[in-house]
Amino acid sequence: MTTILLVEDDISLASWVSEFLTEQNFTVIHLARGDLVLDKINNHPIDLVLLDVMLPGLNGIEVCRLIRQHRQVPIIMLTARADEYDEVIGLEAGADDYVIKPVRPRALLARITRQLSNQQQETNTKNIMTFGELTINQEAKRVTYLKKEIELSSSLFSFLTFLAEHAGTVVDRDSVFLALRKREYDGLDRRFDVMLSSLRKVFNDDPLKPKKFKTIWGKGYLFVADAWGADVEIEQIQPTNKQES
Repeated sequence: MTTILLVEDDISLASWVSEFLTEQNFTVIHLARGDLVLDKINNHPIDLVLLDVMLPGLNGIEVCRLIRQHRQVPIIMLTARADEYDEVIGLEAGADDYVIKPVRPRALLARITRQLSNQQQETNTKNIMTFGELTINQEAKRVTYLKKEIELSSSLFSFLTFLAEHAGTVVDRDSVFLALRKREYDGLDRRFDVMLSSLRKVFNDDPLKPKKFKTIWGKGYLFVADAWGADVEIEQIQPTNKQES
């Protein structure tokens, strides 16, 4: 269930907003002070924040800035003034939208629904990476290339995903070991060199002249973002076939 954090010191307003949103199948957590928000955000799964501008403890603008330093949760400001200055300050602080009091229930619901939808679309986009004919779906743990599904072990999938997330950047072995093995590189372990060779075999990347996965000697590994088109695949396969014949 979607959880909304309502930060409002007007108890009467907070009460009916909480009741209305609960009827719409949201879980509502209410706080009446701005200086309590960050702790709640950091310790509870919050999907959206309704944030009043005028609050005791810490005002809504300052709270908004603090939230943005820690989370990218959608924030809708509640303001009692139809003032462009309030709107600009709120948006500059990191708010996604604002609602002018007195709050109209259906208008508020529409704003909330839109922000949650935008957040879901952004999440889905981040979970899917596409490079030419290669698609990596992180949530579904699926890889397709040239319209065919590629079967990978969980360790190869994690390695491929990590390299793809840093496409165009050389990642050193220390970074790979810390991210995927949770320890520093000892200077001897060659597991990721072996895994890179495995990825080259799976994706027909010539180990003598690799185009998709490169090893930069003395530096690390490079995932080449623009090497995943169908035309690149044909160029690579033809020389390999000639050598084998």
